[in-house]
Amino acid sequence: MLRMDAQSVTMGQALRGGFVSQQLRVLVVEDEPDLASVVAAYLRGEGFDVHLASTGPEAVQRARDVAPALIVLDIMLPGFDGLEVCRRVRAFSDCYIIMLTARDDEIDKVVGLSVGADDYLVKPFSPRELTARIRAMLRRPRSLNDLEAVGSTRTFRRLRLDPDARRVWIDDVELDLTRTEFDLLETLSAHPKRAFSRRQLIDAVWGSEWYGDEHIVDVHIGHLRRKLDDDAAAPVYIRTVRGVGYGMAS
Repeated sequence: MLRMDAQSVTMGQALRGGFVSQQLRVLVVEDEPDLASVVAAYLRGEGFDVHLASTGPEAVQRARDVAPALIVLDIMLPGFDGLEVCRRVRAFSDCYIIMLTARDDEIDKVVGLSVGADDYLVKPFSPRELTARIRAMLRRPRSLNDLEAVGSTRTFRRLRLDPDARRVWIDDVELDLTRTEFDLLETLSAHPKRAFSRRQLIDAVWGSEWYGDEHIVDVHIGHLRRKLDDDAAAPVYIRTVRGVGYGMAS
């Protein structure tokens, strides 16, 4: 259950802590009317332009129509579920997606991230936590811009990455990476001799205000390795640095 009183909604502007949403468009996909109304009211109080959908097919159509910057997407939906919505939306949009799951189920989290979600939130959750996740997501840098760059196109054995075009190839075959997978690979490849902790990768990719389970990094790295056909036991591209985190393989 999501707990909120009327005062928390009307005080939304005062609680933003300097964050300016500039009417960023958010699509909330939730089939429970009361919960959808509460979430929408809170986010509107925070200054977001909120749109609603309650079924899988409606969610995909609304995503096409309104082109949201971010989707808050429940997994359990009529028509088809949130996982299928995520798959279909990823065919035409690179917007941020936060999945909502009704139980703290590792399978839901892993599958949600594997089909292109950027983050997840377990019900029950507080509206303030959801807003914090949205703020952190929308502030995500495109790359580790505060560190020095090492050139436009980067090559590592058979891997080639173009940060400006946000494209990656193995030999001449272009890979279909999610936004998060690309951002992780771009961050690691920008400093190939550096070992990054999970927290450092979260700060670079999700933003310093993000909070939650840091093992979300492991899930995305696992998906990225599979797309790169990279064996964690004998890595060619991404190595695990024991006790630290990850880096590019030498």
